[in-house]
Amino acid sequence: MHPNNLHFKTLLSILVFTLVLSACTVPAPSLPAAEQPTAVETGPSSESLDTSGFPVTIDNCGLGITYEAPPERAVTMNQAATEVMLALGLEDRLVGTAYIDDAILPEYQAAYARVPVLADQYPSQEVLFAAEPDFVYGVYHSAFGDTAAGSRANLLNLGIRSYLSEVACEDVALRPAKATFETVYDEIRNIGRIFGMADRAETLIAGMQAQLNDVLAVIGEDLEPVTVFWYDSGDDEPYAGACCGTPDMIIDAVGAENIFGDATGNWSAVSWEEVVNRDPRAIVIIDADWSPAQEKIDLLHNNPAYATITAVQAERFIVIPFSTTTLGIRNVSAVIDLAKGLYPDLFE
Repeated sequence: MHPNNLHFKTLLSILVFTLVLSACTVPAPSLPAAEQPTAVETGPSSESLDTSGFPVTIDNCGLGITYEAPPERAVTMNQAATEVMLALGLEDRLVGTAYIDDAILPEYQAAYARVPVLADQYPSQEVLFAAEPDFVYGVYHSAFGDTAAGSRANLLNLGIRSYLSEVACEDVALRPAKATFETVYDEIRNIGRIFGMADRAETLIAGMQAQLNDVLAVIGEDLEPVTVFWYDSGDDEPYAGACCGTPDMIIDAVGAENIFGDATGNWSAVSWEEVVNRDPRAIVIIDADWSPAQEKIDLLHNNPAYATITAVQAERFIVIPFSTTTLGIRNVSAVIDLAKGLYPDLFE
């Protein structure tokens, strides 16, 4: 199930509430040595963290949170958050991770393998609190729902700090009008500041900017914009990339035109009639465990109603992994994939 579509249930039982109160007032025992996460050589030691700038205050989605020192026991609730942490070399600060959409990037596999996986999707609060986190990082607001970590305000009352991607702020009014690569870079900078890794964050950002500039130089500025339908999931009612989120940011980066750029939000449920009427010249097909790309391609081929779509007639399908379209370090890869799919002759 797409993490942004989870339907939240009621609050946890009194037993869980009691557990939370206990965690707030009585220090929980340390994990046995055998269950402690093992640091890998690429991770920072306590000595390598820059604590000279602390305390640090980060304003994030309406919460101003002060850090007297870098967190020591972080839990990431989504793959994009996990990979930001790993890219910054912070695996030895991770005591848990969750909700992986597909394979972790190969360069971080060794580090990731040493981080406890708390749940296939979101961990319950019992499981989360058992890891004794002092920091929780999510990229979807559902990560802080009642059946997941719980609200960020409640976590803060328990002494657990948190970070949520700005494009997913619980209060829609606090989200940026449109996601841009500066939105991505700002998030990486904030995580770098929180963990005393500001220099490494800037190095990571510079590498992403260089890759982005390289692919944009190949594309140039004189190409006619290609109309694109960003097909995330859904059979009867397709779920499309809309005006303001990461998909639109990626489409815009390559100079293409999002056929649902007038739809509000990061994603939007649309109708097939609208897709046919807007007649995209290319279709981005998202590949995810819960919605494989081939199933969507078969749907487009097998339904006569879609036969008039220019992209279907030309079989101009560009398959992009879902993990590259969540705000994070993979977004430049999505731009490269889309650019190569739209303008293959330029990349021969």
